[in-house]
Amino acid sequence: MKQTEKIEQEISGLRKQLKNHSLYKNLNTVEDIRIFMENHVFAVWDFMSLLKSLQNKLTNTSVPWMPLKSAVTARFINEIVLGEESDINELNEPKSHFEMYLDAMKQIGANFSQINLLLNQLQEGKGIYKSIDQLEVNAAVKNFMRFSFECIDSNNSHSIASAFTFGREDLLPDIFIEILNKVDKTKSKYSKLRYYLDRHIELDGDEHGPLSLLMIEQLCEDDTQKWSECLQVAKVALKRRIDLWDAISAEIVQQKVKKGTERV
Repeated sequence: MKQTEKIEQEISGLRKQLKNHSLYKNLNTVEDIRIFMENHVFAVWDFMSLLKSLQNKLTNTSVPWMPLKSAVTARFINEIVLGEESDINELNEPKSHFEMYLDAMKQIGANFSQINLLLNQLQEGKGIYKSIDQLEVNAAVKNFMRFSFECIDSNNSHSIASAFTFGREDLLPDIFIEILNKVDKTKSKYSKLRYYLDRHIELDGDEHGPLSLLMIEQLCEDDTQKWSECLQVAKVALKRRIDLWDAISAEIVQQKVKKGTERV
């Protein structure tokens, strides 16, 4: 059995928890999606930092240029960067997926003041951890981001790659689209979110998964210590995701209860 298969076997229980999480049953209305997006936007944003960290490490961004150890891995990373950082939106304008997500949040009526606060603090030169601490968001959101940047700060390519490969979800697009089909039959009211989700599905495809596993194999090779660290990072990454899903689900339920109480 390959080492990547062993990791996938070890984390299968955590993945099952994510797949069967109560959050998905609680996502029923546009208001539920708003709450989700206001929390999830931070994961959309910090994904780019993991990706750019891998690009810095696994492609040659220095001058003078030198040949790479693995052109396959470099191509994989560069392809994802191209799609995530400079894709084409529904108006045929180049935009990052993060910016598309913000546009979708605006169209759906979500509050993006806290993500804007984070970006403004970073632009002013404040450190990432201090900026995270000052946000008025759920603790699970903060812990999720802290873990991503702890992986980046480790300076270990295999650890960053493990968080990147095993710590992200692909269950939401289908659920969101089902909700949008119910409340937006003309497919125009929430066009930006629909487009973002369609691109998410299209670009993920069947190619990125196998290539990301190949990337980890090339980074770890026969180093048992690196494989052990990859497994630990994968487990923590999924636990942080579950914690995030727990927090968002609880907030959605709390909002439903509050609205129900207000009607009485």
